[in-house]
Amino acid sequence: MSPACGFILAGRRIDASNRGHNPALANVVVRDKFDGSPLAEVSLAGTEQVEQAITAAASARENMARLPTWRRQQALEFVADGLRARIESIAETLTGEVGKTLREARIEVARAIEVFRTAASEAARIGGEVQPLDVNPRSEGMWCLWRRVPVGVCGFITPFNFPLNLAAHKIAPAIAAGCPWILKPALNAPLAALQLGELLMQADLPTGAFSILPCTHDAAAPLIEDDRIALLSFTGSPAAGWALRARAGRKRVALELGGNAACIVDVDADLERAAARIAAGAFGTAGQSCISVQRVLAHRSVYGPLRDRLVALTRGLRVGNPRDEATDVGPMIAPDQAERLSAWIAEALAAGARVLCGGTHERSLFAPTLIENVPQGARLTCDEVFGPIAVLEAYDDFTEAMQRVNASRFGLQAGIFTGSLPHALQAHRELHVGAVVLNDVPTTRVDAMPYGGVKESGAGREGVRFAIEEMTELRTLVFGGPVA
Repeated sequence: MSPACGFILAGRRIDASNRGHNPALANVVVRDKFDGSPLAEVSLAGTEQVEQAITAAASARENMARLPTWRRQQALEFVADGLRARIESIAETLTGEVGKTLREARIEVARAIEVFRTAASEAARIGGEVQPLDVNPRSEGMWCLWRRVPVGVCGFITPFNFPLNLAAHKIAPAIAAGCPWILKPALNAPLAALQLGELLMQADLPTGAFSILPCTHDAAAPLIEDDRIALLSFTGSPAAGWALRARAGRKRVALELGGNAACIVDVDADLERAAARIAAGAFGTAGQSCISVQRVLAHRSVYGPLRDRLVALTRGLRVGNPRDEATDVGPMIAPDQAERLSAWIAEALAAGARVLCGGTHERSLFAPTLIENVPQGARLTCDEVFGPIAVLEAYDDFTEAMQRVNASRFGLQAGIFTGSLPHALQAHRELHVGAVVLNDVPTTRVDAMPYGGVKESGAGREGVRFAIEEMTELRTLVFGGPVA
């Protein structure tokens, strides 16, 4: 195990050597999700350090807002270059602390690089508009201009499943917008975020502009409740997200929450492509993604052939050590999560469901699972599985399939495989989700696009340009008379 890893407070590393003898501060051991071995010991911040971070960020607010565009771009490009130089080491960190395969981990680092590069470009596009106001005799001769200005200090809370890229999706837009920020990463996977912090410490940002604080939920309370935080951005479970919003007072709150994403396979779909993409979308990252394919609705005429293809592909996936380049599916985040899935499958089986393949686990390694005949009220269909399980069901009418998708209390993304343009447009018009992905799975996310959900799946949008909009507000200047 490596020596204790310190948190970052106001741009400065704090660990056992310089945090004093405060008995309220402790360390947490981050363990390898495959074999349980200790990876690192991480120093935890306490409530006092969270308060200090907010005070420092509030003091840095004006300096961040006044930071010239070229310096924001320079900082963002510096981080992108630093990530590129460290792809293999950060990928190894992600594989250890999350359990994702090395292939998946490298993709996550590459995506984070793209997020920072995109933010550098978008920093120069934060503009405004001139608007004529002479729309009636009373306002003749009047006009206004408006611009976007940073909202102020942002508080970020991120989960374990994409600990680098989900942090990047909050941090990079904040820098581009000119907002200071504090990040609380997941305690069971904080290492990649702290490695990102090491780059940010060298990125020539104003003093006190950022902190990265692994800490308990109780210690993080000021990020939610303190009025100096102008915006809270949370990615995680719906229960936690909506509870945080209820405590947040008047601040802006952006929520990226869970789902039970559905994929419709139409009568004229390319079944080979659909099966390959569904298998990838259902079982990548061991299904631990809020847009993982959970429900597959196939037209009855193609249900059997699609099911046979999916079963063959799923049985061919290799489950095991994520550091083995041949591994397709690594472990879940913890053994108790695999046990939870087993209980959900048992519930469905008791109600008449049938496991087509998988359904077993060893410690936190859960076999990719396909299951059919699951009742609509079972947790496997109603709740978020967040694991490598996909539920198959047949439908007879396309409108019926969309009604089933919409019956969910979630609404993040949905996929549709179809050759019918009318069906594609109908899905886009009528599905109650944040995005419809045509001829691909709902697990598809390009980091520049608007991303977010409706209903219990969240509020607000990410994607660099759209996150910048969340982190800025309009300020208007009205010209009502002569200006000397």
